[in-house]
Amino acid sequence: MIVALAITPLLSACAPSGVDSPITNSNFTETPSDNPSGASGAAAAADQVFAAHAAGAPANKDEYRIAPLDVLDVSVYGVEDLTKTVQVSSSGVISLPLVRTVKAAGQTPQQLEQSIATKLAANYMQSPQVSVFVKEYNSQRITVDGEVNKPGIFPTTGKVTLMQSIAMAQGLTLVADPSGVIVFRNKDNKRLAARFDLQKVRAGQIPDPQLLAGDIVMVDASRGKTMLRDVKNLLPLTGLFSFIP
Repeated sequence: MIVALAITPLLSACAPSGVDSPITNSNFTETPSDNPSGASGAAAAADQVFAAHAAGAPANKDEYRIAPLDVLDVSVYGVEDLTKTVQVSSSGVISLPLVRTVKAAGQTPQQLEQSIATKLAANYMQSPQVSVFVKEYNSQRITVDGEVNKPGIFPTTGKVTLMQSIAMAQGLTLVADPSGVIVFRNKDNKRLAARFDLQKVRAGQIPDPQLLAGDIVMVDASRGKTMLRDVKNLLPLTGLFSFIP
C-alpha cells in the first residue's frame, strides 16, 4: 500500500492570511507509507465516506434542498396530465400545467410537494396528493458531515471556503475536533484527502481554503475511536493532499 502526496501545497506558504486559496492536486509523487496498517485503515474509512456520499445521490435525500438544473419527477395521484419530468431553471423555478411556475430552488422535495398541492387546492382540486422525486442532482454542491450541528448537502453558486461550509452546517458540535477536519475529493478517479486545523484558519495562521463542487467535508470527534481516526492520523497538517488507494 502506498500513499501519494501532492507536490503542490494546498495552502501556499506565501499566501496572505484571509485570502481564499484553491485546493490543487495536479502533481503527484509516490512515496511509501510510514504506517501501512494506518494506510489500510484510512483506505477502508475512505471507502465508507465515498460510498455514503456518492455524487449521484445525497446521503439524506429528505434533507436535500433542490437547486437550479436539478431534474425532478413530479406526479399528482390520479391525474396523468400533471405527471411530468421537469428541470429546475437557472432562476430556480419549474413550470407545470395549471400551477404555471413554482419556486423550487431552496426547498426540500417535501416542501415543494406542499407548495404545488397548495396551488392546486386553491383553484382546481380537493386534497391533491403530490409527489416530488429528484431524478438528477445536477447542481454544484458540497457535503458537510460528521461533528457539525446540521450535516447536509449544500448547493453552491459561487466560491465557498472551508469556514463558510462549516457555517452552512451551523458550526461544530461540542465534541468536534477542530484539528480533525478532513476534505475528501475525487478527481480523475483518484481519491484525495487533506486535513485542516480550523483554529489556525480562524487565527489567520493559514488561509481559508476554497472548496470545489463535489467536495466532502468531514469533521472528526475529539475523543473515542471513530471511522475517521486512521485517516486523520495518516494525514499531516501541512496543507498537502494525500492520495488514498
